[in-house]
Amino acid sequence: MGAVGLTLTYGLSKFPNFAHAELLTLGAFIGYLVSEQLGLGFGAAFPAAFLVTGAVGLLCYRLVFQPLAGRGATIIHLMVASIGLGFVLRYSIGSIWGWKPLYFSAKWPSLDMGPLRITGLWVWIIVSAVSLSVIMHLILIKTKIGKAIRATASNPELAKASGVNTDRVILITWFVGAGLAAVAGIFRAASTQIWPMTGWDIILPIFAVAILGGIGNFYGSIVAAFIIGLAENCGIVALMALGFSTSYRIAVAFLILIVTLIVKPQGLAMFFRRG
Repeated sequence: MGAVGLTLTYGLSKFPNFAHAELLTLGAFIGYLVSEQLGLGFGAAFPAAFLVTGAVGLLCYRLVFQPLAGRGATIIHLMVASIGLGFVLRYSIGSIWGWKPLYFSAKWPSLDMGPLRITGLWVWIIVSAVSLSVIMHLILIKTKIGKAIRATASNPELAKASGVNTDRVILITWFVGAGLAAVAGIFRAASTQIWPMTGWDIILPIFAVAILGGIGNFYGSIVAAFIIGLAENCGIVALMALGFSTSYRIAVAFLILIVTLIVKPQGLAMFFRRG
């Protein structure tokens, strides 16, 4: 979900937004605020985090990246600006909630099937990821705004000439991309912990998924997420067998990222229509 949000915004804005990690973190903390501090429950955390983080993502583009792009900023300028914006968001979050780890109090039932343990949280993550993917597919294929997003990503000049308000389309995409990052952040926090580095800790796998799937390609990022997720977890078994710490699992995503850039820079995009 985090990689899909990143690839959607990259497909239209044409630069890697490193501040996407902090949008994921912000979503996790908004979810914690609603669920734990306000006591409204875990389910209420998702719509609140989606809306608030989506609005912040939209404002980030409107107030920072759009003016820079309008002044002729290159992809390097925008990338560096996103890193700086990420620092601002990260330390702002830290000043509000502090730097000590926080945890969701929700208790999840579990089911043991031989050596395999399945928890209710994992089931919810899988169902949510599949549901959001189907919803995004239907939006991109069936709705007017979805067709406008695909047209703008493929050829912004032609889309504008055809009457598409590309500026409005990009703003909507940033809102949705940041909202998806918020949902991913809540699930990440619920399965581990929340602190101001929550999003940054997994930014490399997110970028690996986006690159393997083909930058800007919605369907490729979904397949790539499964590939890298399985590779990381299978890598844990191999690392343990070789006597290495499981903390090296992040190296699996890094290796996939390097190999993809060397062998097939376009990733899985060649197998999917751009979307």
